[in-house]
Amino acid sequence: MSVRLFLILIVMGWLSGEAIAAPKAEYWSLWDKANERNPALLDHSTWTRLLQTHLSDEGDGFARLAYGRFTAEEKRQLDNYIASLTAVDPREYSRNTQMAYWLNLYNALTVQLVLQHYPVDSIKDIGGGWFRFGPWNDTITHVQGQALTLNDIEHRILRPIWKDKRIHYAVNCASLGCPNLYPEAFDSNRLEEQLNNAAQNFIRHPKGVAFIKDGLRLSSIYDWYQSDFGSRQELLDHLTKYSAEPEKSRLENYKGGIEYAYDWKLNDAQ
Repeated sequence: MSVRLFLILIVMGWLSGEAIAAPKAEYWSLWDKANERNPALLDHSTWTRLLQTHLSDEGDGFARLAYGRFTAEEKRQLDNYIASLTAVDPREYSRNTQMAYWLNLYNALTVQLVLQHYPVDSIKDIGGGWFRFGPWNDTITHVQGQALTLNDIEHRILRPIWKDKRIHYAVNCASLGCPNLYPEAFDSNRLEEQLNNAAQNFIRHPKGVAFIKDGLRLSSIYDWYQSDFGSRQELLDHLTKYSAEPEKSRLENYKGGIEYAYDWKLNDAQ
């Protein structure tokens, strides 16, 4: 194969979104500290209010955000909310408060990023250098003097420190194929309930799990993050846990093939 053809195939794979290699979870020990004696909570009310104003479901189970309807004042409120989060040291709080902190910060930063570049067809059109392969490795904020990317938050902090599969249902990549943007801020006092709801909502929607003519179609998330979901049987057990009938029984006994799909179109409400 010529070098030119090889490069063309790489670019075609990147553009299609099917050749994405998910980053590995790489433990960043700097952030692995907590103070369980601190009962203080962080204020995420602004984030909840913005979500309740602009997030909608048109009856098809896809949560869409009306990026184009954000006013200048609401964008300022979002900026101020993010600034309030990045001004604190999350390590001074409990584990649950920290997890809610990082999940809300990730999602708020993603929305802020899209708003800064809107209109776009896909978040993959933002940043990423010459090939424009998304913004996830671009520095997006600073916390306690540390430059952070979206990948840092997800793959160096959330995944390796909490080791919770449900993180994949909580962080949102502004795409229709992604688990829905949660309709309220994650709350340290209700985190278990919210994470279970997020997992259930995704797995019970066809973009997460669907039986089709040729077998079982899953979100590409389960392919990209196979290391988190485990063996084929462990994955099926996980999906079964959050499924409803009749899919639940079919998953329990499924022996056929699996294909993967993902929709990178922006989760935009028109």
